[in-house]
Amino acid sequence: MLMVPAGKPVDEVIEALVAFLDEGDIIIDGGNSHFADTSRRARMLEEKHLLYVGAGVSGGEEGALLGPSIMPGGSAAAWPSIRPIFQAIAAKVDDGLACCDWIGEEGSGHFIKMVHNGIEYGDMQLICEVYDVMRTLLGMTTDEMHDVFKAWSEGELKSYLIEITRDILAAKDDDGLPLLDKILDRAGQKGTGKWAVVTALDVAAPLTLITESVFCRILSSMKDERVLASKVLPGPEVHFSGDRKAFIDELGKALYAAKIISYTQGYQLMRAAALDFGWKLNYGGIALMWRGGCIIRSVLLAKIKDAFDANPGLVNLLLDPFFTASIAGAQLSLRNVLGEALKNGIPTPAMSAALAYYDGYRSANLPANLLQAQRDYFGAHQYERVDRPRGAYFHTNWTGRGGNTASTVYSA
Repeated sequence: MLMVPAGKPVDEVIEALVAFLDEGDIIIDGGNSHFADTSRRARMLEEKHLLYVGAGVSGGEEGALLGPSIMPGGSAAAWPSIRPIFQAIAAKVDDGLACCDWIGEEGSGHFIKMVHNGIEYGDMQLICEVYDVMRTLLGMTTDEMHDVFKAWSEGELKSYLIEITRDILAAKDDDGLPLLDKILDRAGQKGTGKWAVVTALDVAAPLTLITESVFCRILSSMKDERVLASKVLPGPEVHFSGDRKAFIDELGKALYAAKIISYTQGYQLMRAAALDFGWKLNYGGIALMWRGGCIIRSVLLAKIKDAFDANPGLVNLLLDPFFTASIAGAQLSLRNVLGEALKNGIPTPAMSAALAYYDGYRSANLPANLLQAQRDYFGAHQYERVDRPRGAYFHTNWTGRGGNTASTVYSA
């Protein structure tokens, strides 16, 4: 089992190992490899009659001590041999089930870990935006925010990331002042979020919230530019005159709604990739593996498993009765929170992306008809009509000079 940095080091170690292996031997990559590399390596090693497994592992320090979530995929013939070992060391949830099961073929294990990390990016950014609204708009102290997150960690928002945020807000530096206030606002990343975004573009999945979360980290890295811009670019004066307690309740509901969208988009990416790559993914089983050990574990995952158990062909989490009702009860709070943030110049890109996705997905009619007309006008790319069968394409000579020649129909 390899635990080395992704990329060339994995290929180098595999090359060094192969000469010493016999037919049927198993190589496992437990690092954060890109799933396409894992697919390539699996095919290459299977041609040599060796077995290859790409295992996504999540859990951080706590996972190392108490058991991580493990997401193996690749050569299915390897699973009977590694199953007892992996399920023994993986995290266990309340019902005793191990947070580890077989994902599927080729690089699907590392793909699911990549999606996990994308959702992680989204969840973290959403929490950061709520923290910023509390700090900037409501003027709350870290101790006051700690109390709110403590309450949230015991309710429907209960999750590992809410719990660690609660603890971070309570932490004090050696001088007794909040440690968080002394940490530079410049975030880093290791690439898995970017991979998720690029893959979403490749398979045409609307991963808007997670994409914004990646760009937020990039924007945060421009610290010196932001400091300069803060001195010259105007914005509104921050002012809040409402009921603070009621607004904090709305913040919790807004975070809940946006979190549902984050999981929804992650699952849409899985579904699109499974169709594109010909994989057979167990979506309910994936939710089960994420219930313990991993960074995005939350009480919502049990509901996601229930949704796919009830309807394995579910195309979107928002169409499950539980999530339909949940988002219906929280979407107004999301609108109210974003309204206050926008009026006061507080950036909330991930939460805004969540609402924009929700409103776009629930819209029977979008302005893409105008977009298609524009494309046909300047590039003769053709369009479909609402009064004709789907799949029939038409071109209009908009200028009177273009004639009847049309370009090919394409989707990018």
